[in-house]
Amino acid sequence: MNSMIRTLRKIPLIHQIAVGLIIGILIAVFLPGAVPVVGIFGDLFVRALKGVAPLLVFILVMNAMVQRKEGGDTQMKPIITLYVIGTFAASIVGVVLSFLFPQTLMLQLGNAKVNPPSGIAEVVHNLVLNIVDNPLNAILNANYIGILAWAVIIGLALHKAASPETKHVLEDLSAGITKVVTWVIHFAPLGIMGLVTQSISASGLSALISYFSLLGVLLGSYFLVALVMNPIIVYLNVRKNPYPLVWATIRESGIYAFFTRSSAANIPVNLTLCKRLGLNPDTYTISIPLGATINMAGASITISVLSLAAAHTLGVAVDLPTALLLCIVSTVGACGASGVAGGSLLLIPVACASFGISNDIAMQVVGVGFIISIIEDACETALNSSSDVLFTATAEYARRARLGTLKAEDMVPKELEEDE
Repeated sequence: MNSMIRTLRKIPLIHQIAVGLIIGILIAVFLPGAVPVVGIFGDLFVRALKGVAPLLVFILVMNAMVQRKEGGDTQMKPIITLYVIGTFAASIVGVVLSFLFPQTLMLQLGNAKVNPPSGIAEVVHNLVLNIVDNPLNAILNANYIGILAWAVIIGLALHKAASPETKHVLEDLSAGITKVVTWVIHFAPLGIMGLVTQSISASGLSALISYFSLLGVLLGSYFLVALVMNPIIVYLNVRKNPYPLVWATIRESGIYAFFTRSSAANIPVNLTLCKRLGLNPDTYTISIPLGATINMAGASITISVLSLAAAHTLGVAVDLPTALLLCIVSTVGACGASGVAGGSLLLIPVACASFGISNDIAMQVVGVGFIISIIEDACETALNSSSDVLFTATAEYARRARLGTLKAEDMVPKELEEDE
């Protein structure tokens, strides 16, 4: 057994995941009777990630605030700026492609009972209330805005009041919970095998055929942002070839997020990647969970494209000022999207309201979103989550570039290049 474990450790985790992916596809196609059993691995993996993530974020952020040095610079302002710019730019890409390739929908009333926000004011109102949520309730319900707020507040208080012994205890606790996350992530090959088996067995690709064109616009937007827009943003900040870093974040973060379909569940993966990139822990322990909540480029694309598809279907004329308003609404709405699978779809009625589209029609559009979500939501989450690491790293590398200490080879450590 020890020999097997040592052998597995020598194989890059991404290669193990690829094997698990292939096995999952084969099981779904040739052994459908085994799907319920194998699918348990997927459920356990996602449940474990979601279970440990809130506690991990709370402890790591609190410990970062307690251990921080006086006068330390966590560089949060440039990261938040990049988050907002990236999300807004993504909405523009979605709007432009929607104008170039107008989409119409076969709208049908769905049976799903959902409670979308009534407007941007409600989204902002909910965000503010989440900040002052009961800390235990925030951890229990994975309210990351509340978790971040209380972790920072308690951390600041302990920074002044805690004894050196208490600070050492918190540091050990942080190291311990990080170790637990490492154990969970090592089960990713089995978890992804179960997830892909369930997805292919349950839906296959038959439900997507009628919406292939709509999917094309959405996926095209995601890929343009991931491979063109984001690299441009990185280059303008660091003046170095952005693609080694872009590929590393997609490979090491985006693939996990593709299968978990949850930015929140991918927080432990992103924290580990930031550590491997050699980033400042005082920064990324805050920016990564914050990004899982407000850095939603994929969500802004989804909201923009589906809302414009509804407008085109109903014959609503959309001029340039209205399109710009849609980009702003999509950006703000995306920041309020929950970090769980399908969270962005419930924000579509907010954007549709800017076109005067009724909530009944908008909810039919949400239903269309759920039909194609097997692929759409997976790619959206991969873009969202990988961008969290990308922009966190970009802000730090930009600072090093200004100081003249950044080299092109420093942007991606050798160990990540070797894993490829």
